[in-house]
Amino acid sequence: MFSREWAQRCLRVLKPGGHLVAFGAPRTAHRLACALEDAGFELRDTLLWLFGEGLPKSRRLPDGRGTTLKPAYEPILLARKPPAGTIKRNLREHSTGALEIDACRVRDHCGGRRWPANVMASHARGCDPTGCAAGCPAAALDERAGRPVSRFFYCPKARRGERDAGCERLPARTRDLFPNAGKAGSRSPRLRNPHPTVKPLELMRWLVRLACPPGGLVLDCFCGSGSSGVAAVLEHRRFHGIELDPDYVAIARARITHWQHHATAHRPPRGEREVSARPFAHRRTGDA
Repeated sequence: MFSREWAQRCLRVLKPGGHLVAFGAPRTAHRLACALEDAGFELRDTLLWLFGEGLPKSRRLPDGRGTTLKPAYEPILLARKPPAGTIKRNLREHSTGALEIDACRVRDHCGGRRWPANVMASHARGCDPTGCAAGCPAAALDERAGRPVSRFFYCPKARRGERDAGCERLPARTRDLFPNAGKAGSRSPRLRNPHPTVKPLELMRWLVRLACPPGGLVLDCFCGSGSSGVAAVLEHRRFHGIELDPDYVAIARARITHWQHHATAHRPPRGEREVSARPFAHRRTGDA
């Protein structure tokens, strides 16, 4: 019911043919998909974000037993508001309805630019230009194919420097991200951005380029620590964020302001217009 309610509000403000991108959880993504369809969206695809890091949130039981598997992917639902008439007409009248394929093409090992796939992978901690660390999903994909695939979108997971950039004046907090991981190593380091699910900026920028037309408006009704807003300003899109938690509002404001300086230092590609961000015009989720 809750997901259908916020999806209906998003549908109301989207232009015909506008896209919605929603991160889900493997166990409940089917319920999110049903809610989006019940709200009136067309479900266009399910993207998979693969990653090697992460601990199983499982109970440790006797005889080597447990209750869950280690998380290794996150589903991302791609939905669209039904277009008004044909796609050509919708693009002509609203500039929406299609994905920005050329802006998201992936370079292969021969230097070609491949059509973007619905699978993305994050490099593991410890990977560097000389090679991948053990357990890296990017390396596993290449090994499975027997040669460098290099046609999926690869990005590192958000590191501490990325998630804390711009938050230097905010207080540092310690948060227990893995309460079932055991006594050793279960507590995270002190972070100025303690949000538990910070997304990599490179991944968010790719999704913004894919789903939002140049000069368009990105709306995030669950803004959290503002990764979508940072991605929007770096890709020269406008941004409107909504967040209920005042601590995360402060973090998102600081991060977006920090990265906006980088965005204004680089002009957008030809054909795109300069735009400015409007983070957090509202703070109540009911105002979506």
